[in-house]
Amino acid sequence: MHVAIVGAGVVGMTTAWRLASEGHEVTVLERRDGPGEETSFANGGQLSYSYVAPLAGPGVLSKVPGWLLRRDSPMRFRPSPDPAQWRWLLAFARACNAGASDATTRKLLRLAFHSRDLMQAFVHGDEASRGGAGGHVPGYRDGSGFDFARRGKLIVHRDAAAFDAARRLLDYQASLGCEQIALDRDACVALEPALERIRGDIAGAIHTPSEEVGDCHRFCVALARLLQGRANVRLRFGTRVTGLKRAGANGDTRNTRIVGVHTADGDVDADAVVVAGGIGSVPLLRPAGVRPMLWPLKGYSITVPIADGTRAPHISVTDFANKIVYARIGNTLRVAGMADLVRGGPTIDGERVAALAAQTQAVFGIGGADDTAALQPWAGLRPATPSGLPLIGASRVPGLWLNIGHGALGFTLAMGSASLLADAMAGRRSAIDAHDFDATVA
Repeated sequence: MHVAIVGAGVVGMTTAWRLASEGHEVTVLERRDGPGEETSFANGGQLSYSYVAPLAGPGVLSKVPGWLLRRDSPMRFRPSPDPAQWRWLLAFARACNAGASDATTRKLLRLAFHSRDLMQAFVHGDEASRGGAGGHVPGYRDGSGFDFARRGKLIVHRDAAAFDAARRLLDYQASLGCEQIALDRDACVALEPALERIRGDIAGAIHTPSEEVGDCHRFCVALARLLQGRANVRLRFGTRVTGLKRAGANGDTRNTRIVGVHTADGDVDADAVVVAGGIGSVPLLRPAGVRPMLWPLKGYSITVPIADGTRAPHISVTDFANKIVYARIGNTLRVAGMADLVRGGPTIDGERVAALAAQTQAVFGIGGADDTAALQPWAGLRPATPSGLPLIGASRVPGLWLNIGHGALGFTLAMGSASLLADAMAGRRSAIDAHDFDATVA
C-alpha cells in the first residue's frame, strides 16, 4: 500500500519509519526544507513518560484568574472572535474535573509506557523495532546521535502544600506503573547539587529515575537518514500540500474518499493519506468534513551553552511552581515552558524569552538575558485537544488517517502513536487499547 504522510515532525517521521519498516510504500510531504523544523525543533527535550497528566486538571480553572493577572504567568490567554477558540475552551473547561483527568492520565500513561519500550528497543539496536533499516547512522544504536540519555527527572516543589499533595499521589502513581520517590530538601540537593542555589526555596521533590532526554530535531534527522536509502520511501521536503485529493465527492463530503494530496508541485496519488501536520492539519482537513478540535498552545524555549565548570543540572528538572522544565542535552541546557493560547504563528515574544532567561539565572546562575541571541530563543505551536488525548487512527472519511493532537507530548508519545497507527492500518490488535485515541470523533 502506498501511504502519503503529511508532516515531517517527530510524529510524522516516526509514522513514516514504522510504516516503511512494515513494507508499505511511503511518501513524506513536508513544507520545510528538512524534518523536525517546526514544533519538533527546540522543544523541552524531556521524554517524560511518567508525567503525562493533561493540562485540563481539577485545579486548573481556579488558577486561571491569577495567571491572567501576572505578566510572567505560565499560561496566557488572548481572547479571539474565532468561535473555534471558544468551543475549545468550553470543552477544556468540561474536562477540568478529577474523573476526566484521571481517566485521561491512565490512557496517556499506557501510550507513554508503550512509547518508552519502543524507544528503548530502537536505541539499543533491536532490529525488529528498527525495521531492519540498512546503512549506518553514527550514534544511532546508542542514541548519542541525538543526545539520548536516561537522566531521570526531579519535580521540584517550592510550596509545602503542593509537595504534600504530590507525595499523596505516589501510591496512585505506583499503581499505574510509575516509579517515583519523594525527597526532602537535603536529599534533593544531594542528588542534584546544581540546585544548591535555591536550596532554601525547596520544600521537596519527586524523583523519577526512568525518565529520558534527547534532541527531538536531531532524532527526526536521524530517522530521515535511515529512511533515505530505502527503495520504498520518498522524502519530499520543501513541498507544500495544498489540499486532500478526493474521489467520488460530487460536492458531497459524505461520499468522499481520499485518494492522495494536491501539492504546489502537482498531485500525489496514494492508497491512504496520514495527516500528521500538527496545528496545520486543521485547515487541510476542513474541506473533507473533518474538524478536529485543536488549538495551538504556544511554548517557548532557550538553549543555554554549558561551559566547562558550569553548575548545570545533570538530572532533568521541572520547576513545578513556574512550570519551567530544564534538560541537559549534550553540552547545552534546554529551558522550556509557557502555554500561550493565542492565534497567529510561532513568533517569539521577547518578554517570554526574558522570563525563561531570568528564571534560569535565578535557579542555576547561568543563561542571563544580556545576549538573548546567544540563547537561541524559539517558539512552537503545540497542537492540543481540550482533553489532552491525541487523535490516532482512521478518520470518518475512507482513505484518511490522523495522527495529531499530542500537545506538548509529541516527542514522548511519538513512537507509541506510530505503532498504534500502523496496527490500525494492518487491522491488528494493538499492545494497548487504540479506542482511547479514536480519531473518528473529529
